[in-house]
Amino acid sequence: MARSLFLGLYLAWSARGARAFAERKLRERLADGKEDAARLDERRGIATTPRPEGPLIWFHAASVGESLAVLELIRRALDEREDLTVLVTTGTVTSAAVMAERLPDRAIHQFAPLDAKPFVAAFLDHWKPDVAIWTESELWPTLVVETHARGVPMLLLNARMSKASHDKWRFARGMIRSLLGRFQAALVQDNLTMVYLRRLGMPVDRMKVMGTLKEGSAALPCNEDDRAAMAANLAGRPVWLAASTHDGEEKMVLQAHRMAMRSSPRLLLILVPRHPERAEEIAALLQSDGWRFTRRSADQEPADEAQVYLADTMGEMGLWYRLSPISFVGGSLVAIGGHNPFEPAALGSAILHGPYVTNFVDIYDRLRDGGAARLVSSPEKLAGQVAELLNPDEAATMAAAAWQVISDGADVTDRALALVIDTLEEAETP
Repeated sequence: MARSLFLGLYLAWSARGARAFAERKLRERLADGKEDAARLDERRGIATTPRPEGPLIWFHAASVGESLAVLELIRRALDEREDLTVLVTTGTVTSAAVMAERLPDRAIHQFAPLDAKPFVAAFLDHWKPDVAIWTESELWPTLVVETHARGVPMLLLNARMSKASHDKWRFARGMIRSLLGRFQAALVQDNLTMVYLRRLGMPVDRMKVMGTLKEGSAALPCNEDDRAAMAANLAGRPVWLAASTHDGEEKMVLQAHRMAMRSSPRLLLILVPRHPERAEEIAALLQSDGWRFTRRSADQEPADEAQVYLADTMGEMGLWYRLSPISFVGGSLVAIGGHNPFEPAALGSAILHGPYVTNFVDIYDRLRDGGAARLVSSPEKLAGQVAELLNPDEAATMAAAAWQVISDGADVTDRALALVIDTLEEAETP
């Protein structure tokens, strides 16, 4: 496998100088609360659990979204092979917490090693994966090269590349071509990603456009007792949801809510920030604007007089999507790129979104074409759509259309599973 000069220099640094740099980064991240002190050795490639006997498939996912996208595939693979163990690596504390709750039996979570050769080597020497699977597009050079050097079959699943990532890699075209050439197959989310990967050197005959694994994901879970209690509390009150909002969006959402309340004074907004650590900032905004609100993190219910319910907890999106017939999916009124629309689609919610959906552009196009999602570009337009969808028939029609769109794409997981199991069986063949 040919290497670029830039990749050669990087690998030389990774082998000789990266360890001290990585240790400094670990100390900084630990001080910032971005690492788990009890599991810091995992970032050095030192496992905190033994490797089980038998075949092991390793999934590397950057953070929460990527790891959740492969959960259903992991469950299906474990059902297919009773002798199989799955290892999932991620790089964030939040993703580790989510995986602890959601991974099935015979699946293990570890933090990914930092990209210093001693750490990567320790990780691979311990786990000895039979197949290695990268999700989306987080490619750390040493991890990729060292895995390939051990003869481990490598797949790129659910591949997605933004224009920004493509433009960044263009300045290291030889490096990325060398890395991509080590994958024996790639299942990509959309045609645009395929174009970008081809430009960067991924062989066309190794790629297939498959859609996103999020289409085949199981519906987000929720606590049924919590759902029943919350539904009884709302008692038929009109509700809409602003999900995964970012800085700058809350103000626009609240403007829309104030306008929508003119035609429906009892309307409740459930506001779920993408990052719950911003809750105090959002609560201060609500208070300064004179809103009557209650907070989930304080174990408060959405009282009758509350106009906004600040759902500032982690891991409860399944509850909020089930309760709300109308969902605005955030990260789309500001230039974030949007978030996963299949989550509300799978749970019977009409979908609204802003213009910034580059992370899921093909998916939103399909949802809009199918009558399942509507684009709003301003607080005024968001308010107008919320008011219109308070008509139960309108919202139900959109929800049914959304279900049809995701049902049409449910074979994505089937195709990914077939590739994974075939690759494992080929690796096991003498």
